[in-house]
Amino acid sequence: MDHRKKKKDYIKEALLCIFILSIATGVGYLFQYIKFPDTNIVIVYLLAVLLTARYTKGFIFGLTASIIATFCFNYFFTIPYYTLSVDNPSYIVTFIIMTFIAFFTSTLTSRVMLHALQAKEKEAETRALYTLTNRLTDAQSMKSIAEIAVETISEYMNCQAACLLFNEEGMPEGSFIQQVERGRQVRRETDEPEELKHRFSGLRTDFLIGGEFYDWPIYGQEDLLGLIRIPGNRGASITGIQMRLLHSMIENVGIAMDRLHSSMERIRDRELIVQERYRSNLLRAISHDLRTPLSGIMGTSEVLMNMTDKKDSRYSMMEGIYMDADWLHSLVENILSLTRLRDGKVPLHKELEAVEEVIGDVLQHMEKHKPQIEIKAVIPDELLLVPMDARLISQVLVNLLDNAVKHTKGTEEISIEVVKDNNDNTVKFYISDRGEGIKEKDLPNIFEMFYTSKEKHADARQGIGLGLSICEAIVKAHGGTIQGGNRIDGKGAIFTFALPLSDDRKEDGNV
Repeated sequence: MDHRKKKKDYIKEALLCIFILSIATGVGYLFQYIKFPDTNIVIVYLLAVLLTARYTKGFIFGLTASIIATFCFNYFFTIPYYTLSVDNPSYIVTFIIMTFIAFFTSTLTSRVMLHALQAKEKEAETRALYTLTNRLTDAQSMKSIAEIAVETISEYMNCQAACLLFNEEGMPEGSFIQQVERGRQVRRETDEPEELKHRFSGLRTDFLIGGEFYDWPIYGQEDLLGLIRIPGNRGASITGIQMRLLHSMIENVGIAMDRLHSSMERIRDRELIVQERYRSNLLRAISHDLRTPLSGIMGTSEVLMNMTDKKDSRYSMMEGIYMDADWLHSLVENILSLTRLRDGKVPLHKELEAVEEVIGDVLQHMEKHKPQIEIKAVIPDELLLVPMDARLISQVLVNLLDNAVKHTKGTEEISIEVVKDNNDNTVKFYISDRGEGIKEKDLPNIFEMFYTSKEKHADARQGIGLGLSICEAIVKAHGGTIQGGNRIDGKGAIFTFALPLSDDRKEDGNV
C-alpha cells in the first residue's frame, strides 16, 4: 500500500513538472509574438524551474526541469525552430549558462524546501510532545495515562494505536485500550498474556513484531510498565523521524507512569504511618487503662490464695484467676513495650553484664510465675561479660521462654544454653523445647507483628503475636541477630539470638 502511494505521488509531481514547463513555453510564445527579447523567455523558463523545485520533493524533478527547460528553449525559440541544432554559436553559451543557472537555483530551492520541511517536522514533534506532556501532567490514574497516550499517538501517527498496561506483578492485563476513531476508544481482550510476557522478557530489539501489532515497551525506572501497540501496516511504514517522535512519546508516558506510581506509593506510605500511629496510640491507651485493674486483681487473688488452704476447692479458682490475670498483665506489658520500641522511646543503657547473672534472674522470674515448669540451663564455666541492657535482654529471654511454655506440655523439656562463638566474637543464646514445633508455613512470619499460628494444641493459650516482634526489635537494637526454627534432633522448636562481645555503638540511645 505504501509503495502504491509513493508511485502515485511520483506521477503527480511528474505531471506538475510537465504542466509548469508547458505554461512557461506558452508564455514564451506570447513574449515572442509581442517581440520581447529572448532573454525574457529564458527568465520565464528559470522561473518554471524554481516553481518545479518549490512544489515537488527532492532534487530529481528540479534537475530534470532545468535540463528540459534548456532543450525547450532551443527547440521552440531558436533558429532553426523545432530542431535541436543551433545556427548561432552564441546560443551554445546561452544554453550552458541557462542550464547551470537553472541547476543551481533548483538545488538551492530544493535545499531550502528540505530545511523548511525538517523545521516543520521538528515543530510538529515539539508540539506533539508538549501536548502529550501537558495532558499527562493532569492524569490521576494509569488508565487515564493510557487513554491520553493512545489518543495522542493515534493523532500524530495517523493510526489506531493501543496501550496495554502491566500489573504490579509484571504481567499484562487481561484487556487493553485502542483508539478506533477520533474521540472513541474501546477495550479489547489481550491474547495470550503469558506468552506476550515471555517474549518481552527476552526482547533484544526496540519493538516486537506480532500478528496484528508492532509493540513498543514502556519502561519505568525498574520494571516494564506497559506496551504501545501500533497496527502492523502502519508500524511497517514508520519513518526515521516518526520513529524518533514515537520513542520520545513513549519515554514521556513511562515517566508519567513512574511519577504516578511513586506518588501512589507515597500516599500509601503516609496512610500506613497514620494507621500505625493511631494503632499505637490506641494500644497504649488500652494498655494503660488495663494495667492498673489487672495489678489489683493479681494482688487480691494472691492475698486470698495465701489466706486459703490449698486443699480448699476455692484455692484452685483463685489460682486460675491469678494465672489469667498474670497472662493478661504480660500481654499488656508486651503491648506497652512494643509501642515504646516502635516510637523509639525505650532508652538503651548498655553495661558489661555477666551472662550468668542475667540467666539467673530470668530463671528466678520464671520459677516465681511458672513454678510447675522446669527449665534446664547450660552456661559456660568462664565469666562472660557482654555489653547489653540487662533489663531488655531479660525481657527477650522471658518472652522466648514464655513462648516455649505455651507450646509444650508440663513434662516436656525446655532448655536455655549459652555458647561463646570465637569465630564471630559473639555470645549465642539457644532457647529450645520439645513441643509441637513451628509449622513450615509459619516460619517466614514468626517475627511479624500480630502474627500468631492458627494451629495450636488444646492446652496452649492464644497470644496476640507481639512477644517475638519485641524480641527481634531489642536484639537488633543491640547489634545482634535472632532467628527461629525447628530442632534437627527431634521434635520441638529452637530460637537463637546472638549478641556481640564488643560494642562500637553509643552506650546510651533509644531503641
